[in-house]
Amino acid sequence: MVEEARLVETESGMSPATDGWYVLSLARAAWFGHERFGMACDFEGEKEFPQVGVNVHVLWPGQPNGMYHGEDAQEDFLVLCGECVLLVEGQERRLRAWDFVHCPPWTEHIFVGAGEGPCAILMIGARRPGRAIDYPVSELARSHGAGVEVETPRPAEAYAGSGEWSRAVLSDASLPWL
Repeated sequence: MVEEARLVETESGMSPATDGWYVLSLARAAWFGHERFGMACDFEGEKEFPQVGVNVHVLWPGQPNGMYHGEDAQEDFLVLCGECVLLVEGQERRLRAWDFVHCPPWTEHIFVGAGEGPCAILMIGARRPGRAIDYPVSELARSHGAGVEVETPRPAEAYAGSGEWSRAVLSDASLPWL
C-alpha cells in the first residue's frame, strides 16, 4: 500500500515533505516567482517527480515562461485561463483558455503572456536522467525577450544574467480567478 505524503507549510504555501500520494489545492500550494519569467506552482516539493514534471505557470502580458528551447522529451501544455502567444518552430500562435499544445521531442517553443491580465498554463513534461536541451538562436524569440544570443545546450548559459527564482506568496492579484 502507498502511504499518504505529509504536507508541510512553507513560507509560500504547502509542499510535500515525504513520498506518497497527496491532494494539494493550487491556491494552497507553494509558489516561486521570477521578475522576468512569471510565477510557477511547486507541486513537487524538494524531490522532483521522477517520471513526469507537472506545474502551473502564470504569466502576465509580455512575460515569457523561460527561454526558447527544444528538448529530447515530450512536453504538453493546457492553457487554463487568460491569453498567451506560443512561439513554436519559428511561428507565433495566439492561444486562449482550453487550447492544448503538444510538443514532441525537439520541438522548439516558449510561451509569452498576452491579453489584459494573467494567463495560467498547465505544463507537463517527461523526465529522465541525462536529458538533453538546446537553446537555439531565434530572432522571433529574442523580439519577445525569450531568446538567446548564442546557441547553447547549457541552461546556465541560456539563463545567465536573468536573475533567480524565489519563493513567492500567492495573492488575489496573482490569480484573480481563484
